[in-house]
Amino acid sequence: MEEMTYKKSGVDIGEGERFVNLISPLAKSTFRHEVMTDIGLFGALFKLDIQKYKEPILVSGTDGVGTKLKIAFMVDKHDTIGIDLVAMCVNDILTSGAEPLFFLDYLSTGKLISEKATDVIKGIAEGCKDAGCSLIGGETAEMPGFYREDEYDLAGFAVGVVDKDNIIDGSKISEGDTIIGLSSNGLHSNGYSLVRKVFFEVHKYRINTFLPEINCTLTDELLKPTMIYVKAFNSLKDNIEVKAMAHITGGGIVGNIPRILKDGLMAVIRLDSWRKQPIFDLIKNLGNVPEEDMRKTFNLGIGYVFIVSEKDSSRTIQLLKENNFEAYNIGVIERAKDKGTSIILQ
Repeated sequence: MEEMTYKKSGVDIGEGERFVNLISPLAKSTFRHEVMTDIGLFGALFKLDIQKYKEPILVSGTDGVGTKLKIAFMVDKHDTIGIDLVAMCVNDILTSGAEPLFFLDYLSTGKLISEKATDVIKGIAEGCKDAGCSLIGGETAEMPGFYREDEYDLAGFAVGVVDKDNIIDGSKISEGDTIIGLSSNGLHSNGYSLVRKVFFEVHKYRINTFLPEINCTLTDELLKPTMIYVKAFNSLKDNIEVKAMAHITGGGIVGNIPRILKDGLMAVIRLDSWRKQPIFDLIKNLGNVPEEDMRKTFNLGIGYVFIVSEKDSSRTIQLLKENNFEAYNIGVIERAKDKGTSIILQ
């Protein structure tokens, strides 16, 4: 009988070790001073600077990238998808007012190719730097027979901290408050199952097709990484009372803003108050997608929301624009007309 080894079964331990050596400098480049351990131990240690907080509360979040990964596979381009992974996690924990501290990733693949996987980690490291957090660990699993050899899946885990007195939970929202919307740069990381069906199954476009409606190729548009909004909040937190925040992901504006509203209040959104990227109308028209589906699937040009007092609205927009974030007054908080109404689109 032929000698059987783990490598012959499809798992190359040597390649895994080479991968760790390649990514260690990338991870170390993100380390904050609180990181206490190097890459490669069984667990990562992070010393919380308790002098900064009266009563520190940890905030955690986890997410993935979804079928946007399929676009990366189609063009064999993997150096931005990690930014999406970080963004989807840190933007979520940011809504509580948390400062992102550290991040861990999980990468599973049918066959580990170190150069490709290193490109993924490059994106994760870039996202961590943008968010101000440390990539302190992760896990890579080679799973032949479970995933295709040329594909992988990603998950991310973010932990942040906020002082108990500074937690932002929507409890201070009141009638008359202003809803400030920050621009997305396009699809971010949601709705890609519908996107792929419209472009590649129904219309048979190639991934490198140039479309004049969006003035770029599908590759360039569909792989734009999700924006990270940590710096946007940092530009406001010492100057403006931010009463609530929402990350506009799956479910769109209609599904995410109601999550932060108290009973008895509703959001009234003016749909013509911001610039919507052409990609959304292109998908709607090519796929004959109902408007209700568009609103429940995509961010439609608004990636993140702040709720502030009306008196602070102009200053909020000014500060955001000074820090290179495109922002709009997109609506107002009103008393709910009935118990079942939490958002109205005008």
